[in-house]
Amino acid sequence: MSAVDSTPRPALSSPVLAALFVPLWSTGFVTARLVAPHAEPLTFLGLRFGAAGLLLAIYALYRGALWPATLRGWLDAFVAGMLIHGLYLGAVFWSVAHGLPSGISALVAGLQPLLTGLLARPLLDETVTPRRAAGIVVGALGAGLTLLPKLGAAGEGGIPTWPLAVCTFGMVAITFGTIWQKRRGRGADLATNTAIQYAGALAPMLIGIALTERGHFDVAAPAAWAGLVWSVFGMSIGAILLLMVLIHRGAVAQVASLLYLVPGVSALMAWAMFGEALTPVQIAGLLVAALGVAIANKG
Repeated sequence: MSAVDSTPRPALSSPVLAALFVPLWSTGFVTARLVAPHAEPLTFLGLRFGAAGLLLAIYALYRGALWPATLRGWLDAFVAGMLIHGLYLGAVFWSVAHGLPSGISALVAGLQPLLTGLLARPLLDETVTPRRAAGIVVGALGAGLTLLPKLGAAGEGGIPTWPLAVCTFGMVAITFGTIWQKRRGRGADLATNTAIQYAGALAPMLIGIALTERGHFDVAAPAAWAGLVWSVFGMSIGAILLLMVLIHRGAVAQVASLLYLVPGVSALMAWAMFGEALTPVQIAGLLVAALGVAIANKG
């Protein structure tokens, strides 16, 4: 596998990649719910990152792929991994394990395009048109409408405040991670860059495990193994490599807009697998958020 060409490529295959990326990415939230009874969240992610990073490193060595030639190249990939994988997924899995519904965690992650749109111009010099700005505002209103009815509510279907705050922190982390990758990851080889990212992702996991967990993973639970295998191959290799390609090919705000589709897909998966449901007010909020997406991406 040769180094990625830094010249932007034609977008002919990007819709196909996007069609693959959205459902793959959406499975991450239901996977967090699936494995929550069988493994501590940070321990599970540590196993996932370690396995995925090792497999990608072996593949890169087999293909003779190019590793970063400078210390800065290694550090850039390491920091991107801490933000995109370690802090983001660590926050999502922890929040779901502590009571945040997987559909709501997907919705919080869906706020990323709003934040990315606000930061794209000052950090990446990407133009945010008045139409896109209006879409960002409408999308934020829809997301707020979806979250507010159950904020802090007790009982089934309620949204616990602390897990919601942690999940929001993860959304901020992946926003800055994708911006960092767009600025610092140009020309990097996909396999070696992502392998180094998983080394960066392991750093906060190991600290979190040492401080808060016992390293529990139920080796007798088929759901734990199924979640781990899918997370390594479907998410950490499949979805993440697609994300890196999409970030490389397009404006980071355009790539982030794909995540507007994730809450609906994740909610459908959560309904089919766990019986999770959204209230009518929350469904209305999703529709308003979808209107914001349509306004932001018109033309």
